[in-house]
Amino acid sequence: MSNSEIRRMDREIRKAAVKLAAVKRGESWPLNGAERRAMARALAGGSYRIVRGKSAARAERQIETTESNAEMRLTAELAALHGEKQRLITEAAREKAAKKRSGWF
Repeated sequence: MSNSEIRRMDREIRKAAVKLAAVKRGESWPLNGAERRAMARALAGGSYRIVRGKSAARAERQIETTESNAEMRLTAELAALHGEKQRLITEAAREKAAKKRSGWF
């Protein structure tokens, strides 16, 4: 494996970490389509209930659930990227060791 693949994996890890930090701050840009739709439904339903003078507790729970699901998804993605990077590093080390071992000196 080349160093360029490891650098590419580092870039992906940085992107995922930035997305995770944004979700923890409550930003919505890192959400995927399904999460955005769920958030919009909860906001619309909650605002409708507030206008009617009722409690929006269910909508608030839905928003919190959507945010926590997005956080879990991004955490899992980050863990998978770290595992893939470790695999690439291990494979590169094996190739380097095999190359050194095959030399005459």
